[in-house]
Amino acid sequence: MADNVANISRRTLLSTATAIAAATAAVTATGGTAMAVPRGGTPSGGRTPVTPLWREFARTPYTHPQIPYIGRAGRRTGGEARFPRRPVVADVTDHGATPDGSTDSAPAINRAIAAVGERGGGTVLVPAGTFRIDDLIRIGHSNVVLRGAGSGRTKLYATKNLTELIGPYGSRYGGDKSSWSWAGGLIWLCPEARFASLTAAIEAATWPFEGWTGNKRDEWRTLTTVAPARQGDRTVTVRDAARLRRGDLVLLRLADDADHTLLEHMSGGGPGPEAYFWDDKTKLTSYVPYEWPVRITAVHGRKVTLERPLPLDVRPEWDPRLTTHVAPLTGSAVEGLTLEAVLTPQSQHLLDKGYNGVAFQCAYDCWADDVVVRNVDNGFGLVAASATTLRRTRVEGRGSHHPYFCREGSHDNLVEDFAIAQRTVPAPAGTQLHGINVEGLSSHNVWSRGVMEMGTFDSHRGLPFANVRTDITVNNDGRHGGDDSAGPLFGARFTHWNIRVTNGREGLMKIDGLAPYSASVGISTVSPFGQIDVPDFTGDLHSRLEAYGAPESVRPANLYEAQRGLR
Repeated sequence: MADNVANISRRTLLSTATAIAAATAAVTATGGTAMAVPRGGTPSGGRTPVTPLWREFARTPYTHPQIPYIGRAGRRTGGEARFPRRPVVADVTDHGATPDGSTDSAPAINRAIAAVGERGGGTVLVPAGTFRIDDLIRIGHSNVVLRGAGSGRTKLYATKNLTELIGPYGSRYGGDKSSWSWAGGLIWLCPEARFASLTAAIEAATWPFEGWTGNKRDEWRTLTTVAPARQGDRTVTVRDAARLRRGDLVLLRLADDADHTLLEHMSGGGPGPEAYFWDDKTKLTSYVPYEWPVRITAVHGRKVTLERPLPLDVRPEWDPRLTTHVAPLTGSAVEGLTLEAVLTPQSQHLLDKGYNGVAFQCAYDCWADDVVVRNVDNGFGLVAASATTLRRTRVEGRGSHHPYFCREGSHDNLVEDFAIAQRTVPAPAGTQLHGINVEGLSSHNVWSRGVMEMGTFDSHRGLPFANVRTDITVNNDGRHGGDDSAGPLFGARFTHWNIRVTNGREGLMKIDGLAPYSASVGISTVSPFGQIDVPDFTGDLHSRLEAYGAPESVRPANLYEAQRGLR
């Protein structure tokens, strides 16, 4: 019976993929954009009752013990229907780019991007055609949009990888791993100065931290300390607001104490996290202090209002403060193009050369729309990125290691209407497939309305917490990764909501037996296979399971969209 269910589900997935492909072909044939993905399968007409867990959440949305509030994830505090249309300031062909693939157009494209950035921003147009790029494309100024004519009409054809272009990138934790397995992109959105410091450190083989406070996490200064506050608060009291202004982007910085009570709090607290042995999790403990970028919306005396609710409590023992950070990239984007890497075999696990897609780093309020990456090692990356939206994105071609990766303290991001296509060539021996990845204390990120023809929900240790996957169809054939020294797979308030698993495999889909203070709602009937995990924490996990085996019954069908409606 299980085999029959798996076969039926697999046919369902393939028919869905075929419908998407047909819709894509129809749209691109007329010069428009592609990437439509189906919405959830909740029956219409209001006949299906609202799930009890949703009613409970709606009464206390900012402090619910199992479900995080993610209604403000994405750029400009939520998924707006339209992205800004910045005026076209440059056409790359005017700078020497050629759309016939005959010559290297990367210098011309980068000249156009730099010129527009230096003038204060605008759109850099890449017309229809194939543009060969023998270097990576860099967006280092704010308010710069690189826009093609549509993912079916404009192609950047990349001939080299990041190892060739920048150099080998080892791991700051030792070993022979290549950090290009989870970092960087052949289209790389990163503040100009931050990119220069990162690449200089890589070239010098002094493997850097990659986040908001520099290669050694020392490029910050205190603006003010913060009084105690509770998770969900939007207004905090500070000691001195003299250096704070409305519109400023600041970091909330929380340090752990000797008893690791911050990590326990991220895990939901109680006997299980208190009994966990944290001291030998050296990779995890290197991720703290926790750094959360947020914009200030109002300052009244010592009262400061933030554009998003606090992700955690603010307690004196964690030395809470608002600080500076490296100069951010804001308001920049990539739209309407395909990035295709030259076809090469997928590298052995953790030895990727860096045929990577689009990476956002130290970026806030940025976006990608209607972008396809093909034949890449790693697809779309969020590295110390926050409040960024990826919409109508797709990973396809010969197969990849991380189709989507989210790490190094990335928060409040939204990935919606996304797709991971079935690989076009068999996986070479010694490679590994993950899926939609989150790790490294990343929190309040959302993956919504997706179709995954391969991969898994890769929580890659490093105690990610309060993340949501919702309204997704997945052929669950990947594996998660993560070093033991990176600590638990999950922190508190992870939620999987309306997840249609087409091959009946459990791994990281139904998480009520793994994640503390979590919710598994509307998950297809699944059973263990291959990689079987045990909970990191002992005792009662305080997790919730609802509508198991019946994703079509979940109402609301999409947790993110429903939460946006609460505002």
